[in-house]
Amino acid sequence: MIHRVGHLYPSGGINDLEPQRMAPPEVELLVTRMPFRDTSHSSDRAIADDLEGNVSLLADAKVELIAFNCTAAGLILGPENLRKRILQATGLPCVITIEAVLAALAAFGARRIALFTPYQDEVVAAEIAYLHDRGYAVVAQSHRPCVDPLSQGSIPSGDWLRIASDTDLNGAEAILFSCAGIRIGETIGQIEAATGLPVVASNSALIWQICQRLGVTPPDTRFGKLMALRETV
Repeated sequence: MIHRVGHLYPSGGINDLEPQRMAPPEVELLVTRMPFRDTSHSSDRAIADDLEGNVSLLADAKVELIAFNCTAAGLILGPENLRKRILQATGLPCVITIEAVLAALAAFGARRIALFTPYQDEVVAAEIAYLHDRGYAVVAQSHRPCVDPLSQGSIPSGDWLRIASDTDLNGAEAILFSCAGIRIGETIGQIEAATGLPVVASNSALIWQICQRLGVTPPDTRFGKLMALRETV
């Protein structure tokens, strides 16, 4: 059985195919883009200005589920607010990347996090505060600030392996690569092997939670140890 999922993705991003590559064959992601041309805090807030219009286009394709795939915008706008708007507009359930990330960290039982992002300082600060408010401590971090989503997606995936390997991860229980716009999937296994820590990435967490919601077996662990876990309640 094929499961169609509506995939809301930032317009300037160039990594929207990565979640599909991670997904099992029976999960198809149908993409609609949301306006997002720079990576400022204000752009994160404005991305959902026409959320109802965006999701109504996906609903036309009779999708089962909506995925709101912008980690920073999700935490800044609030998952509860986004979920309510999507449900009212379409009657459909949704998966929101920042919530998938938290569920993935919970599945590992990890509370002390090493955080890696391509975000500007104001967005990094917002994410650290969001994590802190939910009981997570960022004990190590490194960032490659980008001014637009095109630049985020242009960072070679191997750079994230190098950055993680060069960072003091003492005290961390898991590594979080936050941003649906970065290319990371192909190196998750290498990073886990190099650091000895489980890795959660925005897109891997999203696909993992989508599979849980649909009752579909997640892809194999080449996209990280997360894929072998079940979501905790």
